[in-house]
Amino acid sequence: MTSPAFRPDTLSALFAPRSIAVVGASSSAQKIGGIPIDYQRRFGFDGALYAVNPKATQVQGLPAWPSLQAIGQPVDLAICAVPAALVDDTLDDAIAAGVKGVVLFSSGFAEVGPEGSAAQARLAQRARAAGVRLIGPNCLGLMNLRRNVYATFSPAPGVGRVAAGRIGLVSQSGAFGAYAYSMARERGVGLSLWVTTGNEADVQLADCLAWLAQDPDTDVIMAYMEGCRDGQRLREALALAQACGKPVVMVKVGSTALGAQAAASHTAALAGDDAVYDAVFRRYGVLRAHSLTEFFDLAHSAAVAGRPRDRSIGLFTLSGGVGALMADDAAQQGLDVPPLSDAAQAQLREWVPFAAPRNPVDITGQVTNDMTLLERSARLMLEDRGFASWMGFLAAAGASDAFWPVLRELVASLRAAYPDTVLAISTLLAPERRAEVEAMGCLVFADPSDGIRTLAALAGSHRPADAKAAASPAPHGDPIRLPEGGLNEPQALAMLARAGVPVVPHRVASDADAAADAAETLGGPVVVKVVSRDIPHKSDVGGVALSVQGAAAARAAFERTLGSARAARPEARLEGALVAQMVQGGVECIAGVHRDPVFGPVLMFGLGGIHVETLRDVSLRVLPITRDDALSMVRELRAFSILDGARGRAPVDVDSLADALCALADFALRAGDSLASAEINPLIARPRTEGGCVAVDALVVGRAGESASTHH
Repeated sequence: MTSPAFRPDTLSALFAPRSIAVVGASSSAQKIGGIPIDYQRRFGFDGALYAVNPKATQVQGLPAWPSLQAIGQPVDLAICAVPAALVDDTLDDAIAAGVKGVVLFSSGFAEVGPEGSAAQARLAQRARAAGVRLIGPNCLGLMNLRRNVYATFSPAPGVGRVAAGRIGLVSQSGAFGAYAYSMARERGVGLSLWVTTGNEADVQLADCLAWLAQDPDTDVIMAYMEGCRDGQRLREALALAQACGKPVVMVKVGSTALGAQAAASHTAALAGDDAVYDAVFRRYGVLRAHSLTEFFDLAHSAAVAGRPRDRSIGLFTLSGGVGALMADDAAQQGLDVPPLSDAAQAQLREWVPFAAPRNPVDITGQVTNDMTLLERSARLMLEDRGFASWMGFLAAAGASDAFWPVLRELVASLRAAYPDTVLAISTLLAPERRAEVEAMGCLVFADPSDGIRTLAALAGSHRPADAKAAASPAPHGDPIRLPEGGLNEPQALAMLARAGVPVVPHRVASDADAAADAAETLGGPVVVKVVSRDIPHKSDVGGVALSVQGAAAARAAFERTLGSARAARPEARLEGALVAQMVQGGVECIAGVHRDPVFGPVLMFGLGGIHVETLRDVSLRVLPITRDDALSMVRELRAFSILDGARGRAPVDVDSLADALCALADFALRAGDSLASAEINPLIARPRTEGGCVAVDALVVGRAGESASTHH
């Protein structure tokens, strides 16, 4: 990582301080300035602790210092619990004293309006210039549970402390963070670091993610996000967590759709900001939770068992009915349940002639007569197919004292023999026995359906860490600068063609005779469309003529379409007509790039017509992409079967679609900031024998100009 925000040494003074000073320290352990001192003393912080209050001589048994500078000793972290009016002087004092990090509880900054935003920006600039890292303002602070650091005024630790553990929790909201801390305590989830970032004048949620990704005391990261100002910073942090093998479980609130240019471009309307966040999260293997229960379940499960390497699962059961239930759940969750080999099935039948040996594997209640069947069957399954996940339904056997040693040995043996497999069992276990099984790295579920859903969520869209290395190809060719005012459709088609997008054969006609010549040259039925950058939807003004055959018809279509457009939009600039071959058959698709205000260019692909208008069946990727990404975009559509040859139709050339998506993505990267959006609608997908896909209409919107295009 190149960003200085991600250098651990710049944030360790905040998150793992060896010395703490509280500015605005209070003798009352119930006040904002007194709570942190009470916590450090009560909960065993073993570093130096200083109270700063110029109006006192002693605070909670500590000598009171008039300023940070007066302490005369190194201070890693200063907790600032003073009114907004005193923050500037406190920061000056901290800079002069060489303080490395500041937690700023004070409110009255960006959250109160433009004046507060300006004050916050000045504060951040001064801290940055001095090399001081700042959490807040308007935050609840942070806690390092492993080092007994409680730089917070939240009452939650006073009610009861969370045990130190290996899960880091970051929240942009103080209220959510405090509630999540309490939930962690109630559910017995141990935390390494707890941080609330508040207004994020300096340290953002992304910086905390990056620090935790490199923290040896953290295995799993939980995060609550309301919004992001720096998409690249977040992507770098998520990529770092992925590379370090740290699962990230995210709650992202807000699903507002972007409306910019929605009238001219489907891409802008479909690529709403929540959908773009989803695409980013999928790219970096983030586990997105949609409830607090799911938030903690996923984090706990990831901490216990890690994440499966793919979506394959072996299902083992003592009950045929529950085996069918698990198989149904797995299918609904998109897990892969491949059957065992013929040889493995034959071996299982030899052991238990009436077993169901495919997958799920049901060895029935015969296990009561031969307990060794459990481990033998599980090992046979894992040796045969090497499943990424394995789940065994053991009914109520877990409640039996006689069965407990067998279960414990089964888990220990499988964990040692198959360390890369995510193991889970469904049975009834007492809390202490459940804890023992989980300590061995095996998940435990009372409800097998809960187990399947959790394993599917853990599998998610998980990509190996090394897969991302190929996901940042440099654009091919020289940069493109779109002209101010955008492009008309022929210009857009020509530019996309030069970028490698296959476009329909066409000619531009300035008069009726030229239209006739173009129809003769192209042959077959043609489409005649008025060219005007002022009329994006040509069919709305009668500016499109379909199935035009021959020179005379083309001449008449030219006059008719331009006449209709002129009558409907007398102020529009008419630049002639585009005469193009009529593409018949195939499947209408849509492909586009829209510039997201947070993450930059986002590629969208979907089926056209009713699928995009009504079902919104589209896939998204934040650029850059690889060709594998492009292929995945095509194949992950819910209606992919239409492209793959439904109802006996020939399958379309998926490779040509992927190539077109890569070319469009490359065009967008080369156009850079000059591009607001580009859209191909429709992009006709055809079988390879018919030439593959072809762009029929194109829309290109420059950031500073108007759009120019056509839509039938």
